[in-house]
Amino acid sequence: MVDAATQYSPQKTSASVAARDTELPLQGRPTTSVPPPPAHTPSKRRAESGSPHATLPHDPPKPNPRVDPESVVTGNPSPSQDVVHQPVTPSNQPRPATPKRPRPDAPAMKPMPIRYEDCDVRDLGTVIADMLMELIRTNDAIPLQDGGLTRFHSRAPPGISVHDYLIRLIVHATLPPPILLSMVFYIDRLYSYYPAFTISSLTVHRFLITAATVASKGLSDSFWTNNTYARVGGVSVRELALLELEFLSRVQWKIVPQPEVLESYYRNLVDRSEGYCIGEGTAAASEGENEDSDISLSDEAS
Repeated sequence: MVDAATQYSPQKTSASVAARDTELPLQGRPTTSVPPPPAHTPSKRRAESGSPHATLPHDPPKPNPRVDPESVVTGNPSPSQDVVHQPVTPSNQPRPATPKRPRPDAPAMKPMPIRYEDCDVRDLGTVIADMLMELIRTNDAIPLQDGGLTRFHSRAPPGISVHDYLIRLIVHATLPPPILLSMVFYIDRLYSYYPAFTISSLTVHRFLITAATVASKGLSDSFWTNNTYARVGGVSVRELALLELEFLSRVQWKIVPQPEVLESYYRNLVDRSEGYCIGEGTAAASEGENEDSDISLSDEAS
């Protein structure tokens, strides 16, 4: 005797069920006629969804295309792309690297006249501005000590550059070369009598307008009023008067330099500049003019 709990009976397939239905009916079972399956019915398979009655047509596998070994290239191109082999021609060969362009030569030095009275005021202003920027870069790196503030100090550096500010003074205040060189001379004179003063980004603008006002009044026969200098320099008239008095008292009212001192300052400024030099041709021309003037003076005397 076989235990029904341990007896394994495989599930009946659809074919066995169909065969059972086609067998002769048993006693007590109604007779039914099942039509046979069609002769040319395509084979069906159950869907993957798990439903016993859902079936899908069975597609035959597609044949793998044959791959030519010679057409296989590196990079694994997609099968849909055709590999095209281009012949190597001179047109698609790699071009040789073009040689680097030579660096342009350094700009030529602009000659300056040997006599500072004959130089262009804008060129002289550029040379002085370059010298002032060197002093500013050096002095700004030194921390300000206690008690180092002077009347020439500003709260913050002005928005205009030193070069533009000096050119503004030259154009609108009519500063000739002797006045400009005297302003450079005043830097050393003020520092020798007032060591707390230094040229920095906080003092250079107020010093320039003060030195221009003092030099114009002390060395020139014609000069502007304080209202004009204050408007050009961007300070009030009262502030300019205080700066002028402070400057004169610090240098002990010694504001007239000797001509040879201005000549020495002029040569040193041009020699230390990068874009300017003393022109030889200009020096020869100036000497020729001096000889002609001497001859004319001697003829008149005779």
